[in-house]
Amino acid sequence: MSAFIVEGGHRLQGSITPQGAKNEALQLLCALLLTEEEVLINNLPDILDVNNLISLLGDLGVSVSRRAKGSYAFQAKDINLDILHSDEFLAKTSSLRGSVMLLGPLLARFGFAMIAKPGGDKIGRRRLDTHFIGIQKLGATFNYDSTRHCYMVEAKSLKGCYMLLDEASVTGTANVLMAAVMAEGETTIYNAACEPYIQQLCRMLIKMGAKIEGVGSNLLRIQGVKKLSGCSMTLLPDMIEVGSFIGMAAMTSSELTIKNVAYDELGIIPQSFQRLGIHLERRGDDLYIPQQDHYVIENFIDGSIMNIADAPWPGLTPDLLSVMLVVATQAKGCVLIHQKMFESRLFFVDKLIDMGAQIILCDPHRATVIGLDNQHRLRPAVMSSPDIRAGIALLIAAMSANGTSRINNIDQIDRGYEHIDLRLNELGAHITRV
Repeated sequence: MSAFIVEGGHRLQGSITPQGAKNEALQLLCALLLTEEEVLINNLPDILDVNNLISLLGDLGVSVSRRAKGSYAFQAKDINLDILHSDEFLAKTSSLRGSVMLLGPLLARFGFAMIAKPGGDKIGRRRLDTHFIGIQKLGATFNYDSTRHCYMVEAKSLKGCYMLLDEASVTGTANVLMAAVMAEGETTIYNAACEPYIQQLCRMLIKMGAKIEGVGSNLLRIQGVKKLSGCSMTLLPDMIEVGSFIGMAAMTSSELTIKNVAYDELGIIPQSFQRLGIHLERRGDDLYIPQQDHYVIENFIDGSIMNIADAPWPGLTPDLLSVMLVVATQAKGCVLIHQKMFESRLFFVDKLIDMGAQIILCDPHRATVIGLDNQHRLRPAVMSSPDIRAGIALLIAAMSANGTSRINNIDQIDRGYEHIDLRLNELGAHITRV
């Protein structure tokens, strides 16, 4: 198993360009199954989750052609549904949570889909009810094979309907949307997720010939069509990586420019880091973070302690709370980090406490951070990455610590961050992969 050896205390200098968006990539790769024509996707990140999904598509019979770095042509003309029953395919889907979004496109085009119970980050219970209930309302039937731990879904035909999603799930919305574009009649999805990546999926489907209204809102109306065509799409930059780089710059007292961030798609992210006292400057479509030896957490207007919590878009994405928690450890002031969606995502803070951070874990969802104002640097430590976002947060902590740390299980980081060690070393970091 791979590990990072991180020599902390080095400042970063220069500019870095974020990779293509991981979460968008997984949605668009599943959507290409809706057509037998060629689909070109640009700016795909070279990360484990994306590469594993491309491998799954290849197993299904999708032809894959690499045109340039990050640019691939796909054609799902000769799909072999028999592979869905194989133990090897089910094993692959069980290790990749994004594989659940194969259900909607396969069902819409072929009337049958089968995947194992998906895995992914160990951040608490992540239910699939929104996916299944929405697809069932379109006319599908589900069966669970308890022996093989897999789901089978069938539908002779899908029919549009009105549905109110029980939660604004991003992947749930994507799955139902991809099934609905080829359902008979009109489908209305209320309480739909409206993240930029869902908007990108809608734009892709519209390019392919789908009829979708309400893009960017939580009310989508879809008129089903019988056939979709090919298209070309370019992924947005990954907003989570943008936020991670902001956190790195602050924690290492570095001057950094983040290039081509698609600023207008970042939502509340810049403002949330500014609440931690981090100075940001928009320069065209770039973000400039000046060197700061100190940053002060804001209080609310009434003087009470700042509370930063995740929320459905356009609220703050939960994927950045781990980074913001680490950044707060070296700020001046106090903040309550409230992770509402996943009950195990804050459990990595015990590693930060071992490093000298002052954190009170109130319960599985809340942690109070008392910033050290850089008066006491974090100590080096040996740690293990429990999930993608905690992994990058631990890497940031190690980069700011006085001494050399080791981070094990970095496959978790590689699932979401493209060659992160090489890219950061070019800026002045000292990270060795072993």
